[in-house]
Amino acid sequence: MSDQFFSRRNIDFLLYEVLEALSLTQHEYFSAHDRDTFSMVLDAATDIATQIARPAYVEADRKQPELVDGQVNVHPAIPAFYKMFSESGLLSAVFPNEWNGTQLPKMIAAALESIIGAANNPFVMYPDLTKGAANLILKFGTEAQKQAFLPPMLGGAWTGTMCLTETQAGSSLSDVMTMAHPQADGSYKITGQKIFISAGDQDFSENIIHLVLARIDGAPKGTKGISLFIVPKKRLENDELVSNDVESIGIYHKMGQKATPAMHLAFGNNNNCTGYLLGVANRGLPQMFLMMNGARLGVGIAGIHIGSAAYHASLQYAKERPQGRRLNEKGNLGEQTTIIHHPDVRRMLLTQKAIVEGGLSFILQCCKYLDLEKVAKDPETQKSYNDLLELLTPVAKTYGAEMGCVAVNQGIQVLGGYGYTEDFELEQLARDVRIMPLYEGTTGVQAQALLGRQVVGNQGRSLMAWYNEVAKDVWDAQDIEPLKPYWQQQMDAMRQFQKVTNHLFILAKEGNMEVFLADANLYMEAFGILNVGWQWLKQGLTAHKALHHGTDLGDDKIFYISKMQTMKFFFHYEMPKLQGLSTRLMDKTQLTMFDAKQEILL
Repeated sequence: MSDQFFSRRNIDFLLYEVLEALSLTQHEYFSAHDRDTFSMVLDAATDIATQIARPAYVEADRKQPELVDGQVNVHPAIPAFYKMFSESGLLSAVFPNEWNGTQLPKMIAAALESIIGAANNPFVMYPDLTKGAANLILKFGTEAQKQAFLPPMLGGAWTGTMCLTETQAGSSLSDVMTMAHPQADGSYKITGQKIFISAGDQDFSENIIHLVLARIDGAPKGTKGISLFIVPKKRLENDELVSNDVESIGIYHKMGQKATPAMHLAFGNNNNCTGYLLGVANRGLPQMFLMMNGARLGVGIAGIHIGSAAYHASLQYAKERPQGRRLNEKGNLGEQTTIIHHPDVRRMLLTQKAIVEGGLSFILQCCKYLDLEKVAKDPETQKSYNDLLELLTPVAKTYGAEMGCVAVNQGIQVLGGYGYTEDFELEQLARDVRIMPLYEGTTGVQAQALLGRQVVGNQGRSLMAWYNEVAKDVWDAQDIEPLKPYWQQQMDAMRQFQKVTNHLFILAKEGNMEVFLADANLYMEAFGILNVGWQWLKQGLTAHKALHHGTDLGDDKIFYISKMQTMKFFFHYEMPKLQGLSTRLMDKTQLTMFDAKQEILL
């Protein structure tokens, strides 16, 4: 494996110079923090990544979890990782002080996750799922539920999951059939099965707290009849944990992410599974979406940090691998040059760098909106940040997931045949990253939600707020000569995107939803490029100011020059793709619609 898998200098640049994370500490909720506390958190994450997560990356993939006598056994490095992660305080860090947290901003939590995830993404899923489940209990649980479940979960003794998917339902959650039968004591008997439950069983925690979507007897059909339940693997009886009739039926044999078992779980096969209603009956789906939105940002950042590991691995290889001569020196039979000197290899490396550093900046921007939403002092301000998050979350998830795959594939291409072998980590990274466009809703589902709900649903209000946010962020670039062409390119692309959106609004008003949403994926792709263009222009603006500040930058001079170069690369290689996407989205010719008269035509 490569010596480096992430860039701390880049993380510090994004947090402190571009996105101004320290401005959050001016708010009372985050006031206990400063740059020193943030650095301590990132240093702790680096220690966990290098000491436990990274060394176990390959072996935990090769020796994957096994289901033996109804119990899943995981790789021994996982309990060691989880113990160190929880004891360091990172597991509970983003939670309020009264629940053993430190009220750490989500921006910093995302940055620490990018460090550990670049070392070993399957390991990160265990604490992520626990934090997501605990957050829902904190937000919607009764005081008794909080007292019963949060201390052991945030202390590291218990873990958590979310259980949505069923065989017959898939992404169509309106077809969920797991049932909840009311009991005299206010609890429910849960019966049904769930599939693809990440970290749904393991052998290192005392208990696993499943959050399960189910229908109460007599509930309305469709999504309006779904409730959310706390269903522990073991329930407390007479001060002892006993089986709660949650059975592990099997482990799905996945292409990647093998260190984290994806479980098929059965609830109540013996009619002895107790669940506890979380929040309001028949409001389970919108409650669960709070966890899913956080999970979607997590999936986006996972694609990016896996891409980061791939970038650093292929960069190291390109610096060390001699092959061929410079194209202008073909007649020279002297020493071979290392492949990093070949323009096409440099193009692939710059593609990776542009995706990883631009994508991370975009997701950290979304996390900053989460932090600002939390500390907003009035409902109107809070609503404005929520609107931006609702709009950008599916885009951040999709860009990170899809382009993370691109970054890893480019890395394999840099290594050539070696990239396809188990001798190098690119092969495993390619398997691990491929799930990201599927996790928490496929790209198609995300794209339809973006266009059909987030953009059209509020008549473009969120999109206009985003437009103003971008314009405000990069306004200074129009007066800086080296940046002015890129500022103009960004503004022109945004105006064209608005024309495309207006065109699609007309299709929506015509009422044919299949025509309106037929190319939602392309709309999503274009919006992702626009957002990362915004982030690269911000990074370029920051780097330019640093380079012209008049002080001796030392080693940082090359860092800032590299930022300028990568910004230019993004605008010359990625932004032009918007023209083709715009042309197709404005094209009225329909070629993908099902024609009943001519059958499938495929």
